Amino acid sequence: MSSAIRVLVCEDQALVRAGFVTILSAQPDMEVVGEAVDGRAAIRSTEELKPDVVVMDIRMPLLDGIAATGHLAGPGSLSPVKILVVTTFNVDEYVYEALRAGASGFMLKDAAPDELVNAVRTVARGDSLLAPAVTRALIGRFAERVRPSAVFASPERDRLKVLAPREYEVLLLISEGLSNAEIATELVISPETVKTYVSRILTKLNLRDRVQAVVLAYRAGVTGRGGRA
Repeated sequence: MSSAIRVLVCEDQALVRAGFVTILSAQPDMEVVGEAVDGRAAIRSTEELKPDVVVMDIRMPLLDGIAATGHLAGPGSLSPVKILVVTTFNVDEYVYEALRAGASGFMLKDAAPDELVNAVRTVARGDSLLAPAVTRALIGRFAERVRPSAVFASPERDRLKVLAPREYEVLLLISEGLSNAEIATELVISPETVKTYVSRILTKLNLRDRVQAVVLAYRAGVTGRGGRA
């Protein structure tokens, strides 16, 4: 199972944790390499076991999931790991804080088992880290929090100058929360070509994922089809 997705499950409720482990262990392309009951244990286990994805609860004793996510996937992390936050709390503030801490995805515990499985696969691939609808809601409610004044937006705009015109156009559509398929339809190109553009954008801007691309676009003050650097 050398090609299996290595998963660490971090959840303080034993019954929920056992359910996650059972669901994920049953997948032929996944291997649950460890379990943790709090944020501190998650950090220790991640550093020791090197999982591909950490399924992380938010509200836990000793150290919460957001703080643990920041340690494992935030800007200061030397070897950031992909974090899928799974929680019972459908609160926008939690979504924003988790993503700002470095999470690659966010879903609720009442999701169906196949949604959890698909979410782990999605995060492991790094393709589509948030459902477009979630991205749009996040942007709509927190645009002012991630968009600074014009003075502070200037350096972020300068970063975008390395993008070719088509790459810049794709970034604007990403900032609207469009999926690769939707971008392909909008620009009349293939989804594979969109993936190539997205990969180039992330590489040129030194970004880890689409979420960081959305935040950068808002900080630069360039979002949507009418955005201009």
